[in-house]
Amino acid sequence: MTMPNSKVTVSAGGVVLNAQGKVLVVNQRGSSWSLPKGHVDPGEGPLEAALREIKEETGINQLEFLQTLGAYGRYKIGQNTGEDKNEWKVLLFFLFKTNVNDLKPEDPNNPQARWINPDQVEALLTHPKDKAFSKVSACTLNDSHGLH
Repeated sequence: MTMPNSKVTVSAGGVVLNAQGKVLVVNQRGSSWSLPKGHVDPGEGPLEAALREIKEETGINQLEFLQTLGAYGRYKIGQNTGEDKNEWKVLLFFLFKTNVNDLKPEDPNNPQARWINPDQVEALLTHPKDKAFSKVSACTLNDSHGLH
């Protein structure tokens, strides 16, 4: 539940798999790790926003859409990786695959991106709700895409 004075924003992003079955994660402001995502701009749809954000945060623009994974809400990550209760985020995620392995982040606020094994994602992500979503997503990936 959001606080009465919280701003509500909508973000979209992706779980991106490469040909080796690794998952793409990004570093935000040098202090937290997440799946690539960002705000949906006015006039932009969530899928379009997810594609744009993944390109900005990783340099990857060759993505194949596989399916919609779902949505969840949480507070923004603030200073010192704590929750910033001034902003409640609704996050929408899609599943993509790519044959691109070279990562070249374009966004200076997201200076690093890396490929990691699916079983390492939950431990690396910073926000507890991101961790919980990654756990549910991993079950979806295992069931529908045969990943281990």
